[in-house]
Amino acid sequence: MDAARLDHLCRVIEADLAARRYHGAVVRVARGGRIALDAVIGHADADRARPLAADSVFTIFSTTKAFTNVLALRAVELGRFALTTAVSEVIPEFDGGLRAQITVFDLLTHSSGLPMHYAPQPGMALDDLDAVLRVVFENVHSIEPAGDRVNYSPMYNQLLLGEMLRRTDPAGRGYREIIADDLFAPLGMDDTAIGVRADLQARHIVPDFQGHSPIEHRSARVPGPNGAFEDERAEMPWVGAVSTVPDLHRFAEMLRRRGTLDGARILSPVTMALATRNWTGDKPNELYRMLAHKRGWTPAPAGIGLGFTVRTDHVRHHMFGTLTAPGTFGNYGAGSALFWIDPVSDVSFVCLTAGLLEPNDNILRFQRLSDIVASAVG
Repeated sequence: MDAARLDHLCRVIEADLAARRYHGAVVRVARGGRIALDAVIGHADADRARPLAADSVFTIFSTTKAFTNVLALRAVELGRFALTTAVSEVIPEFDGGLRAQITVFDLLTHSSGLPMHYAPQPGMALDDLDAVLRVVFENVHSIEPAGDRVNYSPMYNQLLLGEMLRRTDPAGRGYREIIADDLFAPLGMDDTAIGVRADLQARHIVPDFQGHSPIEHRSARVPGPNGAFEDERAEMPWVGAVSTVPDLHRFAEMLRRRGTLDGARILSPVTMALATRNWTGDKPNELYRMLAHKRGWTPAPAGIGLGFTVRTDHVRHHMFGTLTAPGTFGNYGAGSALFWIDPVSDVSFVCLTAGLLEPNDNILRFQRLSDIVASAVG
């Protein structure tokens, strides 16, 4: 990879920070598993009092969904449920009306027909998995048949997948234990957890939403409108993980290597091939269609695989850039977190930032950074 172009990537980030668009970034670029760039730029806070470090622990928001999705695919491989399994077969409390037809495939492709909510009730605490599930079972119903549209689910899809993992686990473990035992430990992701584990708290970057939080994430234990993101025991399968760039790179490496890393086999190559296909055709992602219209942009196709975002061959505004290959796949989290793998160039990019950006500004930021990374390929 071109070292000068990767140095330019750092200079562009530094210019963003000088303009006070956000506070700092930790970045890793690798090709074929070999690290081409490790960079720590800027600070954790607007006052520039706390420098970031290579092992800074970030709240990664919806990037959490990637962990839940991968374990759901693993459960399919193990025969605990199938892509065609209706959620209500495993969770009988979720029966009734159109939602009884929702399958695992619908959840993974954001085509469930459930409403696009960030919380099932305004102002409720979101840290307790059981409490949130009870409210969802009683109050949340489909707004359209499954499969009709790609309507991004901020929480319900992975909430339900997390509960399906719990109910089908032969050892009767909780969601936090399942993900720690079956994903983080085998991959050596020692600085990744659901909830801000006690030993990670000193390195944790408390999210600065900069006025861009779509909803409060309250905790019954930690005060403040977003206390759940500082709570050691918060269990949110859709948004509740913390991680570091080195750990997230190990997760990306497992995906790049088609499901295996350092002898730990998480998924099979056949599952990875299915998961990284575009299963939503040219349908737009309804959330991003609305965001595009705010700027007068032409909406991009959703490009959703089985739990991953997949870049299509359309040239539209996209966080994975316009120079990455069609088929580039990965995940991202609210205004701050991103990873992708380009299977053609064999490049992976991980970027975690402090100070959330507005959604469209975040798309533009990550599109620009992704294009610079793609252009560094020799």
